[in-house]
Amino acid sequence: MLNETEEFKAYTGKPKYTSDGKSDLSYLGRFTFEMLKTFEGLQRVLTIIARGYLHSGGDPYDNIEHARRALCAWCSIPETKKSTPDKEWKFGTDFRDYHGEFPELVTKDGRGWFYRHVHKVIGFVETHGEKVSKASKDSAALLKTDFDGNWRNKVIQYQIPIFSPGTKGRWILRFDDIIGDALEQGELRDKTFFFSADQEERIKTAIPKELPYHVAAAVLAYTIANKPEDSDWTVLPMTNFDAYFGTTSFSRRQIRMIPESLFIRERDDTCGVSRGRVMMF
Repeated sequence: MLNETEEFKAYTGKPKYTSDGKSDLSYLGRFTFEMLKTFEGLQRVLTIIARGYLHSGGDPYDNIEHARRALCAWCSIPETKKSTPDKEWKFGTDFRDYHGEFPELVTKDGRGWFYRHVHKVIGFVETHGEKVSKASKDSAALLKTDFDGNWRNKVIQYQIPIFSPGTKGRWILRFDDIIGDALEQGELRDKTFFFSADQEERIKTAIPKELPYHVAAAVLAYTIANKPEDSDWTVLPMTNFDAYFGTTSFSRRQIRMIPESLFIRERDDTCGVSRGRVMMF
């Protein structure tokens, strides 16, 4: 979560679809089944991708359309006879024309990175039933039935202009929002740092035995590294933390185990996001 460059590679490179057992969800990469089903947490994913292409060289404002095309390529889903938009409809979902510019993000037949990843996850679960849980099988079955249609609708929503006068343009995530956030946050950075021996001992002494040190340390380090100058609170992408740790038990249980002497968090999570504050300094 602190090394944004590595996170960018996780969203644009070639995932490894492997599993050592039913509790191992490595084949999901930096995603959870909930993210694949509901698209919650994709704001951070898309912003990381946009930052990577915006700040790839030169003035980022000159790269805005380049970054927007990268987002379209990543989100691309092939059109079928049933899904081909009417000529009057403004937004398409098949961006195979961007393959030459972004061969790593979209294939010649319009299959974007995310589309391919989801279908490879489905294929892995179906092929390696002995290595996955029943819950994973159920999630994969639901994705097989619903993903294409839901994702196509979401990709159309992403393209609605930020100043759209229609109600469909309100309260939804759009590429315009992503580009704006990416410009504000700047180039990708490695914010990794380590606590001193004394600080590490203080954390280990304070947390319960059931909570792994690396989980508590990651949350504290992220909160410190990403704290804005004008606030004591840091936005915590809870859904993305779940994906990073490879388990939804983080947001459901583990983060609640960090004692208030070290860290406090707002209890209400909205759209997979919360806020936290480090208290140990």
